[in-house]
Amino acid sequence: MVTDKVGTRKMIGRVIVSEETGKRFGVVGDLNFISESGELMNLIVSEPTRSISDLGLQEDEQGRPLVPFSAVKSVGDFVIISERDMA
Repeated sequence: MVTDKVGTRKMIGRVIVSEETGKRFGVVGDLNFISESGELMNLIVSEPTRSISDLGLQEDEQGRPLVPFSAVKSVGDFVIISERDMA
């Protein structure tokens, strides 16, 4: 899992894919973190697909889905997330 600040910036613009099903959920548009500690809380999804609506995720004030960072399993060409870890 990516934990350093430089590594997390590399996630922006990457496609979000399910570890379990391979479904695409959208693109990482931005990151939501606690400014005091730098702890990453959520990935803010831009260009959401229909599949992401099935997950029942919270949304930000602009209506963009929020994927909890705890669900991120790996970051490479894609951001791989676990649907089980979002329940």
